[in-house]
Amino acid sequence: MSETSIINSTHIDRLAELAVKTGLALRPGQDLMITAPLEALPLVRKITDYAYKSGAGVITPIFSDPEMVLSRYRNALDASFDKAANWLYDGMGVAFDNDTARLAIVGDDPMLLADEDPQKVGRVNKANSQALTPARERITRFDINWNIIAWPGLAWAKRMFPDLPEKEAQKKLSEAIFSASRVNINDPIGAWSKHNKNLRKRSDWLNQQNFASLHFSGPGTDLTVGLADDHEWMGGASLAKNGVICNPNIPSEEVFTTPHCLKVEGTVSSTKPLSHQGTLIDNICVKFESGSITEAHASKGEEVLLKVLDSDAGARRLGEVALVPHSSPISQSGLLFYNTLFDENAASHIALGQCYSKCFKDGENLSKDQIISRGGNSSMIHIDWMIGSGEINVDGIKTDGTAVPVFRNGEWAG
Repeated sequence: MSETSIINSTHIDRLAELAVKTGLALRPGQDLMITAPLEALPLVRKITDYAYKSGAGVITPIFSDPEMVLSRYRNALDASFDKAANWLYDGMGVAFDNDTARLAIVGDDPMLLADEDPQKVGRVNKANSQALTPARERITRFDINWNIIAWPGLAWAKRMFPDLPEKEAQKKLSEAIFSASRVNINDPIGAWSKHNKNLRKRSDWLNQQNFASLHFSGPGTDLTVGLADDHEWMGGASLAKNGVICNPNIPSEEVFTTPHCLKVEGTVSSTKPLSHQGTLIDNICVKFESGSITEAHASKGEEVLLKVLDSDAGARRLGEVALVPHSSPISQSGLLFYNTLFDENAASHIALGQCYSKCFKDGENLSKDQIISRGGNSSMIHIDWMIGSGEINVDGIKTDGTAVPVFRNGEWAG
């Protein structure tokens, strides 16, 4: 029995169409770059069909293979682990400067590197993060329309459902992905239009409130997150600098903005494990002072967490804060996906590292120095981890100190 007969072909087709027409909102004549695991080829081919039918210029796929990744760790010279394909990421930067759209498909085993030398993993992560800068900066500035979706890779499925036979596990993961992405219904594009309106309603309310900070409270958490000067809340569809309104993440349940990187105080505990580059980091607890993490602990993966925090000067500061209700479909599924694209949409979260310059009023016209002066963080990493649950309350604090309920017991207060 073939892999695609296990995975619903109608839903593959709908996801491909959704990615092109809603996720990317690809324009006629626009080039497209796709990165994907080899396993996702059936989805990539469908996306290619829809993209060319929508008038795409040239489509360039870049595939990854987990066996080749593992071969490096087991066979490469030591010097290899401090190198990255700079030329490739430089080329991506050039492509984005020429209005190439970006589609990323995730689907590999999120714990692929769990048994590899953490020192080598850390060195590779650092080299890749540095090399990725030209491409990452253009993405975080929303220079172009981009989108991330998922393919139910077999190894990923086995990781999530270890007690099921392989094909049953892959089928169950595919159903979870299609449900979260809203392609298991007859009109996914219409459903996303309605969903985007709901997210916009939430972000509009937050922008009207213009809070100076957010206060998170609950078990293990007493955290005040100052918000950047002239910050702007976003959610769902976003306007890129090239004029295209796209949905960067499918799925997405969050509204998010930029914290002030110097104005975060208190302690916060994670409510879900963080899967990072093959390592599961669990029970994170950190303390912030003047915006920077001064203490950090984890019951599992602490060594990797500490290496992440030492990535660069901005790695201990926040670049994003996001609100997600505990009742979100991904949260209610009860599944841990080991993948940030999904797990961040199960709970409110914060992100270490680079901020999104789009999350400022008139952000598309701000220079890097202007973003920093408003409290935006700069870093070569951007790593989300979950701090929300059904026990977390959030208050918005106005400039005069007035507290306004935003979340109560993990749900919108109004």
